[in-house]
Amino acid sequence: MNPLYASLGTTIFEIMSARARATGAINLGQGFPDGRGPEDVLAEAARALIEESNQYPPMLGIPALREAVAAHYAVHQGLDLIPAEVIVTSGATEALAATIFALISPGDEVVMFQPLYDAYWPLVVRAGGVPKLVGLEPPEWRITAEALSAVVSTRTKLVILNSPLNPTATMASNAELALLADFCVAHDAIAICDEVWEHVVFDGGVHRSLIGFPGMRERTVKIGSAGKIFSLTGWKVGWMCAAPPLAAVLAKAHQFLTFTTPPNLQAAAAFGLARDVRYFEEMRAAFQRSRDRLAAGLTGLGYAVLPSAATYFLSIDLSRSGVDMGDVAFCEWLVEEAGVASIPVSAFYVEAPVTNVVRLCFAKADATLDEALERMRVRP
Repeated sequence: MNPLYASLGTTIFEIMSARARATGAINLGQGFPDGRGPEDVLAEAARALIEESNQYPPMLGIPALREAVAAHYAVHQGLDLIPAEVIVTSGATEALAATIFALISPGDEVVMFQPLYDAYWPLVVRAGGVPKLVGLEPPEWRITAEALSAVVSTRTKLVILNSPLNPTATMASNAELALLADFCVAHDAIAICDEVWEHVVFDGGVHRSLIGFPGMRERTVKIGSAGKIFSLTGWKVGWMCAAPPLAAVLAKAHQFLTFTTPPNLQAAAAFGLARDVRYFEEMRAAFQRSRDRLAAGLTGLGYAVLPSAATYFLSIDLSRSGVDMGDVAFCEWLVEEAGVASIPVSAFYVEAPVTNVVRLCFAKADATLDEALERMRVRP
């Protein structure tokens, strides 16, 4: 057995979801929304399944989706991508794997920010890369020049940026993005930008991609997800966007991973990306209302809620809430005694974890959130 994977445990998301199923707890842990998703996008997937081909689509993705991704980013983010720079993948995690395997050679150093999506570290290590971890601290979770200077070396090859950031629910500021762009250019590093939450932003916030900053057009891989954009997390349709010299190498890694993605889901994603801007505005507004509902309820119960600028999540600071427990112990107590599943943020760290922050998913129906809050009236 490969020692890396043999030593890994089951992800915290699966563990807590299994606990929720076994105990009948309300699952505010794993990040999936209630509801069916947009009906017209579902209908397009069903139509394409019946009326169009179900054989292997092109390895790079069907032309309609590659064109739709480029056009969508032109409208929503002012980017000048072309379809040839878009490669469709079976979810954003596959895009991450293809990018990491394509760009890392043994010994290359990879800058990553903790807390981090749990797939990054094993993928980088399996590719032979050397993780260089930067710890972010609540409540701002900000990237600083001092932190970057502490991890850079002549072997720095990649920077992996997740913005908006799960689980902190923060967005990299323009100043942070400019700092990272300058860092990558100065050290000839490539940026892998995990931007799956790019549309799930609140309070009038505007997502900006690092690929649009000076010097970054040729050295950025931008990764997106139809599952997150349309609240259809089980579809696993994603994409990676990069300038042609990078895209050519990414495609070679992709062809030996999943190779292709179901064509009917690609057709439906293309249809959805072309929807009117109002759809995306209404989607954000609906999630913001759910965020505010859960945040207000938790505050009323005496929990200190950290700001949530994006994603499906918000967090509570146990120390500031007067809870004398670590995040893992609290999550165990919450699922067993109160019947609500959550996620300890320390699970998103490889080393030196923050242990006083717990993440909750608010992408749920009002009745689900209200019942969870009622159960949380009992405090440890």
